[in-house]
Amino acid sequence: MSVIKQGVPVRRDRAAMESVRLAAAELFEQGYSQAEVARLLETSRQNVHRWHEKWQRGGREELVSVGPPGRAPKLDEQQLRHVRDALLAGARSNGFEQDLWTLRRIATVIERITGVQHHPGHVWYILRDRLGWSAQRPARRAVERDEDAIETWAGNDWPRIKKTPSNAERGSSSSTSPDCH
Repeated sequence: MSVIKQGVPVRRDRAAMESVRLAAAELFEQGYSQAEVARLLETSRQNVHRWHEKWQRGGREELVSVGPPGRAPKLDEQQLRHVRDALLAGARSNGFEQDLWTLRRIATVIERITGVQHHPGHVWYILRDRLGWSAQRPARRAVERDEDAIETWAGNDWPRIKKTPSNAERGSSSSTSPDCH
């Protein structure tokens, strides 16, 4: 059994929570009270009370994880592989004019390949949580970009455009300012 260090917040995933519940079962078997188990495992008495009831009903087996919460994913692993392969091939090879992925385009590809419709907002969760991908931004610049022209504009034109007229005073939009009446 491992006891959690005091004062150190721990993000617990399903497997970690299961290990805490099984540690609680071990402590119950050794005769520890619910309050002692809560203190040793640094969890609430309410959690321990629930675990204790389950443990009394069916032993350790009652405290084993039953799987992830929520609905089962709409895409199985094989479908997800097909989607991943299509995305890795690029947007152009999937019929789009530019080789740039958007969530809406990915949703279209997912529906085309699997027949399963996903809201573009949900596509991000598929990319991040199921495929382990992250958001990327294009690193390239426009081919037409003229660095010399940009530098000239920033050095000559922009200061002239930005310059405030010499006789201009700062204005006020406050309704309580005397300048505003």
